[in-house]
Amino acid sequence: MRDTILRMSSVQIAIIGRPNVGKSSLLNKLAGRRVSIVDPTPGVTRDRVSTLIELDAPQELETREKRTIELSDTGGWGVYTTDENRIDDAGCDLNALTDDIETQISTAMVEASMILFVIDAQAGLMPLDQVVADLLRKRGLADRVRVIANKVDGDSWEAHAMEAAGLGFGVPLCVSTTSGRRIRHLREMLWKAADEVDSVADTEEMNLAIIGCRNAGKSTLINALAGEERCIVSEIAGTTRDAVDVRFEMRDRKFLAIDTAGLRKRKSFSGDVEYYAYHRMLQAIRRADVVLFLVDATRKVSQVDSKLSQELQRQFKPTVIVVNKWDEVDKQASPESYADYLTDELRGLDYAPIVLASALKGKGLEDVITMAFNLHEQATHREGTGSINSVIKDILKKRGPSSRLGSQAKLFYAAQVATQPPTIALVVNDPKLFEGRYERYLMNRLREELPFSEVPVRLLFSKRSRRDLQALKEGRRE
Repeated sequence: MRDTILRMSSVQIAIIGRPNVGKSSLLNKLAGRRVSIVDPTPGVTRDRVSTLIELDAPQELETREKRTIELSDTGGWGVYTTDENRIDDAGCDLNALTDDIETQISTAMVEASMILFVIDAQAGLMPLDQVVADLLRKRGLADRVRVIANKVDGDSWEAHAMEAAGLGFGVPLCVSTTSGRRIRHLREMLWKAADEVDSVADTEEMNLAIIGCRNAGKSTLINALAGEERCIVSEIAGTTRDAVDVRFEMRDRKFLAIDTAGLRKRKSFSGDVEYYAYHRMLQAIRRADVVLFLVDATRKVSQVDSKLSQELQRQFKPTVIVVNKWDEVDKQASPESYADYLTDELRGLDYAPIVLASALKGKGLEDVITMAFNLHEQATHREGTGSINSVIKDILKKRGPSSRLGSQAKLFYAAQVATQPPTIALVVNDPKLFEGRYERYLMNRLREELPFSEVPVRLLFSKRSRRDLQALKEGRRE
């Protein structure tokens, strides 16, 4: 039997349509997880939200070859706000984003190998559906379009869905993102589209999440790296809602940059969408190999910055602190004094490297990415057991933990048991002797002696017992 083969293709597929036809739901259904925020409020999706989707070969084909496509969700064409949500909580008119959102949709259509034009079978064709169809024809994209009639929850809705044939793009494929009806057929159609591209690519890449307060410059950073308006940049706080994936290749090294929603105090959240955006940001941190923590140099470190710092420490994430807008800071301020300031304000992240940058002017960005790859190498490094034991025994010999009862700390065995984060298990006579200050001291010394100087390290202490020792001798795990 042949082994399953995964092949990458350059097939990019864009999902377009008017608001509330189920575009985001379709992307989530095909991905098998929540990628886009689904909400009935027009204008929730603003940027292009992209994800890679692995597809199985159609059942009738005698192959187990999998293919991967890049699928992009876009904003609903034509309606970007309602009267109720036109003005945000800061008093900004969200209609100002209209041109940016339409640019994102247009770019997605032009770059796509295939366009999934989604309509709502239950609501029937609307004037905006015809507007989108005319737009596709005017731009010469009609040959890339496949109409997807969503919300066909049963056979009775198929006749309604066939009205979409009048748009001039052929017979629609009827699906239901709610029940999963004919989603498999859609996946097989997409596999065949990917089959037309005869290319193989390396899928290994570094996941790089970009987080920070509102208007810290996250989307500007993405656009500066991409050399195009890949994410909408606006003075309106909270423009980015979803976690937006953008893939890059720099000097033969690949990475996935994840732009996230700007965070503010949870008590200031304005509705469910902002709540969901916050959880998308947390998910982005979890899936990241390295995090770029953007700090606005023109503002004081806020309570929200401190909360983000704590979350990064809690998840043991390698972090590059990117001081953005450094070009706008008073020239009398020195990098050294600002670094001392961040160390005091962001307690616990003192090991994280600091890079001064200006996303708007494109300064320092190569240093940022180089440092991110450096941290990734540190976090994935595995140190030899002999080296770890030698270093820890030397540290204990020079300064061991003190005990009021005069107990002496002893190390029986130490080994690195995991990477990302580097995790060191230590078998000792009394784990309580290592708690608190001494554990922090030991952690700092290990960073100095081992190749983990700028990434978080996890220490696991356990007490030796006869049974444990016997298990170790026999090579068993207890």
